[in-house]
Amino acid sequence: MIGSGRYAELETKARKVIERDPSSGLIWKALGVALRMQGRDALEALEKATILLPDDAETHSNFGNALLDLRRLREAVVSYRRALEIAPQFAEAHSNLGNALQGLGQFDEAVAQYQRALQIKPQYAEAHNNLGNALRGLGRHEEAVASYQRALQINPRYAEAHSNLGNALRSLGRLDDAVARYRCAIDITPSYAEAHNNLGNALLDLGRPDDAAAGYRRAIDINPAFAGGHSNLSVALRRMGQLEEAAASCRRALELSPDFAGAHSNLGDALRDLGKAEEAAASCRRALELDPNFAGGHNSLGNALLDLGRLEDAAASYRRALEIDPNFAGSHINLGMVLRLSGRTAEAEASCRRALEFNAGTVAASVLMGELHADNGRFAEAEESFKRAVALDPDSAEGWAGMAHLRKMTAGDSSWLAQAQRVAERRLPPRQEVYLRYALGKYFDDVREFDQAFVNYRRANELSKLYGAQYDRREMPRTVDFLIHSYGPEWTALPRPHANASARPVFIVGMPRSGTTLAEQILASHPAVFGAGELMFWNNASATYQSSPLEREEREKLIGRLAADYLESLAGLAPDAPRVVDKMPANFTSLGLIHAALPNARIIHLRRNPIDTCLSIYFQHFKESHAYANDLEDLALYYREYERLMQHWHGTLPAGTVLEVPYEALVDEQEGWTRKMLAFIDLPWDARCLDFHRTHRNVVTASKWQVRQKISNASVGRWRNYEAFLGPLLQLAQI
Repeated sequence: MIGSGRYAELETKARKVIERDPSSGLIWKALGVALRMQGRDALEALEKATILLPDDAETHSNFGNALLDLRRLREAVVSYRRALEIAPQFAEAHSNLGNALQGLGQFDEAVAQYQRALQIKPQYAEAHNNLGNALRGLGRHEEAVASYQRALQINPRYAEAHSNLGNALRSLGRLDDAVARYRCAIDITPSYAEAHNNLGNALLDLGRPDDAAAGYRRAIDINPAFAGGHSNLSVALRRMGQLEEAAASCRRALELSPDFAGAHSNLGDALRDLGKAEEAAASCRRALELDPNFAGGHNSLGNALLDLGRLEDAAASYRRALEIDPNFAGSHINLGMVLRLSGRTAEAEASCRRALEFNAGTVAASVLMGELHADNGRFAEAEESFKRAVALDPDSAEGWAGMAHLRKMTAGDSSWLAQAQRVAERRLPPRQEVYLRYALGKYFDDVREFDQAFVNYRRANELSKLYGAQYDRREMPRTVDFLIHSYGPEWTALPRPHANASARPVFIVGMPRSGTTLAEQILASHPAVFGAGELMFWNNASATYQSSPLEREEREKLIGRLAADYLESLAGLAPDAPRVVDKMPANFTSLGLIHAALPNARIIHLRRNPIDTCLSIYFQHFKESHAYANDLEDLALYYREYERLMQHWHGTLPAGTVLEVPYEALVDEQEGWTRKMLAFIDLPWDARCLDFHRTHRNVVTASKWQVRQKISNASVGRWRNYEAFLGPLLQLAQI
């Protein structure tokens, strides 16, 4: 092989000849080759050569190579085809044409060209390697492996083929074999940046983010302008919990390559972990503007939308990802999560099983299946799913945490405790560690080690602040002021010609963790009642109504349309049930609009001791919702505003619209209060409501285990176990 210095010599000689005789096509060809091999622009020299040597196949192929270097792929195809018109048996031109076609995404045509090159020249290692690349593009990974192996039989020192074989093996899930191939490539060519990068990818798949980061950093050291290396480093840094550094790596990648869709998507993921969901969604949308068929970008956008509570939009993003890549296990899992939260359990389970078909070893699918089994009350099966998750990944935070919520933990669970603490002490991203801290808090609460319980719960809440949305204490007072002003007595008394008279909907509202799931489970045990869980409808409907610029008559019609749409959604969930319970606690902010749209709907307001309520919220992993829940002072302020708004509704809505049910009275006098609730929603007594814990139905909320136990007052006054830690919450005792 000629060294770079020899190409510089060749360039000098060629230029001297051209000065004397610029009409020599061979000299222009030599100059073009010399320039290209030095990494310089050879296009002008080679184009000149094609004019002077119109029937020289090698010159047209060389011109195609220069065009290919500049990503002018369609023009390169024309040049290679011209070379093959002149010399149909020109194996290198067939292979080069395959490269251009592959760049255009025409993989089948590329395969045909590589195969033709190999018919002509069976020992052509580069063509075997390139054929492997095209077969990988078609998803034919086993055949790609065979092609790379053939290239390496011909040339065992072919570093690029080793690295590409590693890529094919990685696609087949053979990660250890892939790592070995990348290391072979690096041993042959230590300065091979792409191989170091690919090694990082495989190590990341193996759950070794620290080692992966080292691989990416070595690639960047070799080639500081390697945008892909910077972008991939961000993924490893996210896994290591270094979120600001991850975002910085993405931004560096985008400085180098502003139109790099993958880096925009990875930046979105990093911003999401930093609690900047709106910015994350914007970054993902930018990725999709650049590459509308980027399945990973659609998946990441879905994650950001899920954090924003936009379940339908998130589901649409995941479905778009799956249209592009039906085998994308991650999007099947994420779609299953959204379907679960939307109450569509059968579809969620189908989506999860679909993910397992493509990747039986995916930990996230086992975790989701565990949650689905638990929702359905199949706790033994749920535990098996979580055990499968930790068997696949002994450091799975979600797997270990999931087990803690399936039953009351005891001192006999010391082996679980040891594993949970081991994983929690590792350097985990906050979004992962938080699962274990809430689970450890529950364990210590169950075994009555309250000091240790609070230490872990406090750690969980502080971690949540690192990636969750920042809570603005001014927001809730402003919201309550707006609602009181907008939905006052005069507004409530207006005639509603477009209201719907249906009495099917029953709303259970209140603060989270105030007994709303218990009340729903009791009512759903009646044969005439369907428990729909927590529906997002009125949150979105209120936003639509409040932002509407319509005049009064049109706004009244809008209220009617909202009522009709809501009833249609209930019919889709339970077409025959005389009563459907929507137990979204946050509907307490929408009661004015709900009553205007559905004046015969009944509203049950669950009230619980305010300190017990807030403490239980503080102990609950709400993920991205309820930003106020992570700070005791914020909780106290939020509770006061909730109380202020409920006083407004009680004073504004017509008598008989709202039934207030004290949680403590409900657990103490179950039958009496159950009779009151049934009478309130105009249903006859049914003794099955007393055996609510036997009712088989899906329960997605955190109370899924408790509502399948007999009623108990064990959590009444629970706050006294933690009195020394509660500070701002103690002031709520006066409410």
